[in-house]
Amino acid sequence: MLLAVKEAKKNLKSLHGGPFGACIVKGKKVLAVARNTVLKSKDPTCHAEISAIRLASKKLKTHELKGCEIYSTTEPCPMCFSAIHWAKIDKIYFGTRTSDVKKYFNELTITDAVLKRLGKSKVKIIPNVAWEECNDLLKDWGKIQKRPEY
Repeated sequence: MLLAVKEAKKNLKSLHGGPFGACIVKGKKVLAVARNTVLKSKDPTCHAEISAIRLASKKLKTHELKGCEIYSTTEPCPMCFSAIHWAKIDKIYFGTRTSDVKKYFNELTITDAVLKRLGKSKVKIIPNVAWEECNDLLKDWGKIQKRPEY
């Protein structure tokens, strides 16, 4: 998770996207570390989790990431949860929850737990990992006076 946090912090200066980072590991090997680049790319799908999945898939030369785990600074949005599910990633570890992010971003309030239940997904969800460090990212984002609209 600390790699994801470190990557997300880069956006507090660059403003290439929101303060979100993700890291994908398989066993003890780090496959991908990425951050949100929505604002830089002008592409609303460039969330940290999606970018990390793209990098890991390219590295492993497969669209299936069985045996992998993803660490995300914030609970993945519905788009990202779906991609994690379709990539067959085993576990999601996340820091802050959608409810923590809602005051800064236009979030859909559908939680991963609801998506998992409705979609009968096998992805294991582990919330509140390094919550304080992840929440500090949100608070620091909130202090940026000329932050872009999201």
